[in-house]
Amino acid sequence: MTAYDPNNIFAKILRGEMPATKVYEDDVALAFMDIMPRADGHVLVIPKAPARNLMDIDPGVLSALIQRVQKVAKAAVAGMGAEGASIQQFNESAGGQIVFHIHFHILPRWTGVPLRPPGQMGDKAAIAAHAEMIKAALG
Repeated sequence: MTAYDPNNIFAKILRGEMPATKVYEDDVALAFMDIMPRADGHVLVIPKAPARNLMDIDPGVLSALIQRVQKVAKAAVAGMGAEGASIQQFNESAGGQIVFHIHFHILPRWTGVPLRPPGQMGDKAAIAAHAEMIKAALG
């Protein structure tokens, strides 16, 4: 397996070298809005510890991380008034991974509303408004 690259975009966000619309942060994880949202309220949750994907993350870090994924998912559903959520996690290029720092996608979902196609930049004002709704639900 390819080694972790400390210059990936998410590592740069963690170091404050790139901007992100943050919704949650603690000593284990950072959650921020996806700039190419496939659904309103699309959030990414990443560990602060370096790990390329599910195959190489320390199991203890993964255990702590998934607790944050659950917390943010509950807030995304509540804050966005969603009916449910899709949680996605991809591993390596063949598995659909594009950024090689493990991350979970939280996509609030509504009956009859399809996901948008990948790769389309979102409206910055809408993303910021959705972030505030999720942060409010986090308390």
